[in-house]
Amino acid sequence: MYNKEIKDDASLKKAQELADIFAEQEGRRPRIMIAEMGKASHDHGTKILATGFADVGFDVDIGSLFQTAKEVAKQAIENDVHVLGISVQIIDYKTLVPQIIEELKKYGCDYIMVIVCGVIPKQDYPFLLNVGTTCIFDPDTKISDTAIEILEILIE
Repeated sequence: MYNKEIKDDASLKKAQELADIFAEQEGRRPRIMIAEMGKASHDHGTKILATGFADVGFDVDIGSLFQTAKEVAKQAIENDVHVLGISVQIIDYKTLVPQIIEELKKYGCDYIMVIVCGVIPKQDYPFLLNVGTTCIFDPDTKISDTAIEILEILIE
């Protein structure tokens, strides 16, 4: 779906190439889990992100709506993901994101990259980065650009 819309986009092609490089190095495709968090959860944004990352070349898992931080972390670990993308729509991200990162640490899985996507005030970026978030993306960031940044970190 996303691929059809921007098939000649240089950013998409670069992201796909990086996904292929990662797959060659690791022996499997990059794997991301998208979790929609918070009381106002709906799955529209999750589906858009999932489709975009799949078009880039990621294997994609989608978390259930209304999961707790512990459930999200557990699913990410069980699915053996490289990246956990937390899509947030509400102010709860200052509570939920640190809880998820703490749960990953409890399980000894703090190697899973945590990214946050959503409308987040720039002044909150330092807080999220300090608790262990690797990257923060706003809704205006192209999914292929997001994938490039993630893959460059995973490949290094």
